[in-house]
Amino acid sequence: QVQVVESGGGLVQPGGSLRLSCAASGSIFSMYSMSWYRQAPGKQRELVAALTSGGMTKYADSVKGRFAISRDNAKNTMYLQMNSLKFEDTAVYYCNVVPQVRPGVPGDYWGQGTQVTVSS
Repeated sequence: QVQVVESGGGLVQPGGSLRLSCAASGSIFSMYSMSWYRQAPGKQRELVAALTSGGMTKYADSVKGRFAISRDNAKNTMYLQMNSLKFEDTAVYYCNVVPQVRPGVPGDYWGQGTQVTVSS
């Protein structure tokens, strides 16, 4: 049983910043990867940023230089620092965690999502 909880979303002005958090808990022996996705109305869910167990990161071209993904390994908590926010960043942001739930067995879990709205 693994629980994933996101927080930190809200309403922000263009050019402003938000910091999203994703806390994973439960039967986690190690973490293969943690990622942030987002879905805007009428669009497919897309990968925003990903962090592997080796510390490698990937970002969507649209957020490079503005967003930063990080993780506190001791707490199994992931963060997404979002700076210079634009209208196009408005979406529901979802946390995805791929943990090792037992030796050799990966899991795949999603949070409920947190709304980010960029508006004047």
